[in-house]
Amino acid sequence: MEKKGLLIVISGFSGAGKGTLVRALLQKYQEYALSVSMTTRAPRPGERDGIEYFFTDKEHFEETIRQDGLVEYAAYCGNYYGTPKAYVEEQLAAGKNVILEIEIQGALKIKEKFPESLLIFLTPPSAGELKKRLEGRGTETQEVIEKRLARAVEESEGVEAYDYIVVNDDLEECVEEVHRLVDAARSTCPLSEFYKRNQRGTQGVQGRRKIMLHPSYSDLMKVVNSGVEPGEAPVVNSRYSIVMATSKRARQIIAGEEPLVDGKDKKPLSVAIEELNQGKIKILGDEE
Repeated sequence: MEKKGLLIVISGFSGAGKGTLVRALLQKYQEYALSVSMTTRAPRPGERDGIEYFFTDKEHFEETIRQDGLVEYAAYCGNYYGTPKAYVEEQLAAGKNVILEIEIQGALKIKEKFPESLLIFLTPPSAGELKKRLEGRGTETQEVIEKRLARAVEESEGVEAYDYIVVNDDLEECVEEVHRLVDAARSTCPLSEFYKRNQRGTQGVQGRRKIMLHPSYSDLMKVVNSGVEPGEAPVVNSRYSIVMATSKRARQIIAGEEPLVDGKDKKPLSVAIEELNQGKIKILGDEE
């Protein structure tokens, strides 16, 4: 009997490279299938109906909702996005790992309905790089870009629900990292043992399997800004900056740097968070 596939959700800030990553995964490995989402937004140049998205209008989308034809759906920047149910169920039953490239609201709904699903959050290496990538697209107005940047601040508040954070600063490495995470999730051996067997695959991955972060990113913001005098600008303005900083520090630990706190039996991201909480590391500013 064919082993049932794994449902994989890939989310991230607009401009993080989600679409590029997914296309590279599909080209390199045969065991993946992409769930094509339905949306009411207008197609971008080069996008094809039924390939990148099923493009539709608001009336048809809402009728599909009423007929219970979607696994999940959400509104994002003034448009609907949703995942058609039938295709996902067919591919999972056939043993395929089904990728859903969806935003955070939909991802959290997927996790509720499918607790065994794997949630991966993709992020660029810095806030400055995020803005650069959005502007470099040339497909959206400055107003839309500003909305997406503002939305990134909101999205960072949901990152604690994800199983892993992956920094996308090198596409080839990022593809391998995500593929190994999927292998680990489907493996019958403990995750720690899987990593010992595949140490090369942990570069750039900040893992957190089914545990909540403590202290929270909101708590860490208070710690980072605690030394700011009245009237001075805060060191960080959003949880997005905390996500970026702890992700970068976790990569350093994975690469071999010694933890500055007790890291025994802890994942690199958890160690980085505790280092920041204890004041062992500092954040220089939002663009650093």
